[in-house]
Amino acid sequence: MATASKNSRVKRFFAFKRSYLTFPYALFLLLFVILPILIILVYAFTETKTNLDGTESLVPSWSALVNFFTSPTKINVLVVSLFLGILNTLVCLLIGYPIAYLLANKKVNTNYVLVMLFIMPMWINFVLRTGATRDVLNWMGIRGGDHPYISTMIGLVYNYLPFTILPLYTTMIKLDKSQIEAARDLGCNPAQTFLKSILPQSIPGIVSAAEMVFMPTMSSYVISDTLSEGKLTLFGNIIYLNFSQSQWNEGSFMALIMLVLIVITMVSTHKLRDGEERRTGRW
Repeated sequence: MATASKNSRVKRFFAFKRSYLTFPYALFLLLFVILPILIILVYAFTETKTNLDGTESLVPSWSALVNFFTSPTKINVLVVSLFLGILNTLVCLLIGYPIAYLLANKKVNTNYVLVMLFIMPMWINFVLRTGATRDVLNWMGIRGGDHPYISTMIGLVYNYLPFTILPLYTTMIKLDKSQIEAARDLGCNPAQTFLKSILPQSIPGIVSAAEMVFMPTMSSYVISDTLSEGKLTLFGNIIYLNFSQSQWNEGSFMALIMLVLIVITMVSTHKLRDGEERRTGRW
């Protein structure tokens, strides 16, 4: 009994000590996630007022909300950003899906060299990649000032394609080959095998890839600003401009809009992924 009691105390001691490991993570969340969101909320629904003594103070206000929803320019930027985000996600998936499938096929790719070749652009600085893309497009005659949408889309696809291939690849190397073989043995042609076996199994990778492309596209401003030569403004651009011009309230409210879109996207994709995993029994 004494030995059992001692072992129980030892287990409680180490379990209590392990709980200390959560403190740095909790502190990180508090300082770099919760606190910034609270600051954004405060600035989004206040405005700066100059007092009689020359000091400034924040007072409750709906001006940022009203200015956003009554500004055709800002609404247009949001619509264009959503369109380019969806378009870039679809293009990256259309290009990245077959590439990831081939890379995950051991009959085609016998080593990891090809995978590394597609992932290597992620190692290079984002701004350097964008500047190099601009120089290449200028050499090809596709100048951002003349073709802002085309040049920006090329830059977006180039920069975010590796973020599409990687989650798709990691999902496809885990495909249940027995399901694919069973579909073929039961008489399915290649198209039916893909639609009924391969595609449903790869839904989690598609969802992860979409998450990694859609929202970063909307919040990006370096690519559009550099490749379009300032002629195309995305939502990230207008947030950056507001903060750089000390328009904290306007910028904070638009950052809040971006945060809401991120939450909606994550919740929707999470439900889609969980529903597909339940349907295919991948738990």
